[in-house]
Amino acid sequence: MNANPRGIPQAPFVDNVGEYLKTDSVEATIRKFTEAASKYKFMENSKLQQRGSLEQKIPEIEKTLATINYLVEQQETEEPIKTLFEINDTLYAHATIPPTASVNLWLGANVMLEYTLDEALELLTGKLAIAKGNLKDTIEDLEFLRDQITTMEVNTARVYNWDVKQRRMEKSTLA
Repeated sequence: MNANPRGIPQAPFVDNVGEYLKTDSVEATIRKFTEAASKYKFMENSKLQQRGSLEQKIPEIEKTLATINYLVEQQETEEPIKTLFEINDTLYAHATIPPTASVNLWLGANVMLEYTLDEALELLTGKLAIAKGNLKDTIEDLEFLRDQITTMEVNTARVYNWDVKQRRMEKSTLA
């Protein structure tokens, strides 16, 4: 069975329903297709959450990179920086920042490390590239999953319609 680059299996398209149903019953096939569609929908929900997280994380990394670039520029002037910094969503405080050669970055899991400005730029540039790549892959996966969900729903409808048609033909031959 084919899969996309991240291992999500491709849904088979049932071209000839009668031939496909030689190995399985209609009810079992519909159940199998419905289950596969549900799995694809579950993966889609997971990828949607991942996309939301990345779409939130990327602007934060870009904002931090811009701040560090500004600190690098101001490092040459030897003048302190007067600024407002965010304490909460709606609460800001005034601050005077002396020229600095290092910054502290939150890495997650309640871990903060001190980096030189160059190291911080290198780290954040790498993280931004990875996050953008992951977002691109996630969007591709979402498109692929939507196609697979549609394929499975079409397969289910085709099997159901084939079954209805077969029952009508049996009924008409008996009558």
